[in-house]
Amino acid sequence: MSDYQDIIFERNGRTATITINRPAKYNAFRPRTIVELLDAFQLAGWDKDIGSIIFTGAGGKAFCTGGDQSDHQGGQYGNNDARGAVGMPVEEFHSVLRDIPKPVIAKVRGYAIGGGNVFATLCDMTIASDNAIFGQVGPKMGSVDPGFGTAYLARVVGEKKAREIWYMCKRYSAKEALDMGLINAVYPDAELDEAVQSWCDEINKRSPTAIALAKKSFNADTESIRGMGQLAMQALRLYYYTEESQEGVKALNEKREPDFMKFYR
Repeated sequence: MSDYQDIIFERNGRTATITINRPAKYNAFRPRTIVELLDAFQLAGWDKDIGSIIFTGAGGKAFCTGGDQSDHQGGQYGNNDARGAVGMPVEEFHSVLRDIPKPVIAKVRGYAIGGGNVFATLCDMTIASDNAIFGQVGPKMGSVDPGFGTAYLARVVGEKKAREIWYMCKRYSAKEALDMGLINAVYPDAELDEAVQSWCDEINKRSPTAIALAKKSFNADTESIRGMGQLAMQALRLYYYTEESQEGVKALNEKREPDFMKFYR
């Protein structure tokens, strides 16, 4: 696929940069975005001339803020012809981030919220601007990521913190994210691009086979989450068609607090 509309694919020496290019939507993704990301990461991930991949968002205000609820075909429960248990192949993209034999570095400016926070968590390393903000919104929106976004997050930050992130839907600064182990480093915004490129330059000097073997070895310990997540995503699709789940998006569109109390039994 060469006619990308939602992303930008660039090469700088042995580093590829893949950018979600929907800044007006705070880089929220729709089905087309995910399909294009799948194509671009597969292209870069299996290119023998590429040693590292930077994953980022355009515009400076957000890395990614999850699914675009304003897109009627790509919202939480929209019908579309994209693959995937929840209406778009998000779980396939999660797998591609892990499966390609190249390190993926998330370069985060601004918001990494919801599905965007999951993407940043799943990347091999995450480097943030001092203006970055991380967090989840699922239970506020009648949604959840019942796979890598929860179980793998617990491996990264610990079970207690992961439960806090999902249950409380709080926002965390770049410093807080660094302290909890969610990210690897924080830089002043003006220095972020140069810093991330310097990390990639170091990776690009390393043995590509050793790096690929290391990545596979790291992944092996959490590989069971993939099967659990695929099963749970099928259940999630059923949940998205319930009134309880739809209350979250309805409340967002009506600019009010969701009323989930009526669904308690």
